[in-house]
Amino acid sequence: MSTNVTILIASIQNASTQINRYFSIVIFVFGVVGNVLNCIVLFQQKLRTNSCAFLLLISSISSLISILSGLTTRMLSGYAVDLTNTIDWLCELRAFVLFASRTVASWLLAFASVDRWLSSSINHVYRRKSSLTNSYRLTCLITAFSVLLYAQVFYCYKANLLTTPLKCYGKTTICRISTDLSYAIITIMVPIIGMITFGLKTVSNVRNSYRRVMVGPATDTVIETMRTVTGSQQGWKRSDFHLLVMLLVQIVLYSFFTLPQAVQKIYSTFTEEQTKPALQSAVENLVFNLLLLLTYFSSAMLFYINILCGGKIFRRTFVDVVKRLWKI
Repeated sequence: MSTNVTILIASIQNASTQINRYFSIVIFVFGVVGNVLNCIVLFQQKLRTNSCAFLLLISSISSLISILSGLTTRMLSGYAVDLTNTIDWLCELRAFVLFASRTVASWLLAFASVDRWLSSSINHVYRRKSSLTNSYRLTCLITAFSVLLYAQVFYCYKANLLTTPLKCYGKTTICRISTDLSYAIITIMVPIIGMITFGLKTVSNVRNSYRRVMVGPATDTVIETMRTVTGSQQGWKRSDFHLLVMLLVQIVLYSFFTLPQAVQKIYSTFTEEQTKPALQSAVENLVFNLLLLLTYFSSAMLFYINILCGGKIFRRTFVDVVKRLWKI
């Protein structure tokens, strides 16, 4: 191997280390503060009684857990020994909590888009399915499903591995294929497909509802979001409309930041048996670390999307919370 290639490999490895050390700190602070504020705002009475807002609340809690469980050790590894890389039970517990919480967060986002589709339907039978009771049931169901899906981690994961992307990783090829494909397909791809599908169906429902409401001569009155109509016509409140906008933006950005890692997971799973040059391995490890951190960014951005896209309902609620906290 030439000296130039050796220097290039060392530079790439150093870049990977620096990204883990500094970028992870930014995402950690950004994500913890944002998700805590998001949980506080969505927990307020005027929002938490909405079935979609409740799903977004639990998704934010799950995102906060995934950031704390996943990024804390990566952030500290640049300054101290990461115990999850050396102690088996810590490695297993961290991986389980990370995967399960991220699965809960992504699936609840998907079901939030289903809830928006149900509540915007002109069919009253569908509209009645959009309820807090069903949101509670879905949350319990998805949590149980996520726990069972990643129970395999307690058998498959092991610390002190040397030939894997992370020292805490699947100990056998079968384990890595099972965990990586579960994560790529079930945790990321399937929920995103559901988000996009029902997001588009919701937009179609809203447009059809607008057409039903906006019958008659044009006036100077601006029709606020959706008016309440009777019979088979479905009217939305302003908060419902802003929840839809928030959700659609979250879906787009969530897909952008998580799908690349799903593709990378599938690629690495099916090429791990190949003998790769040192330079290619260094580049793939850099890409792996960068895409992994971007998935944490997708968990960190929810509050900031809500502030920008949540309209006056979300912003006023946030201001009210800040005023109450200021008086304490």
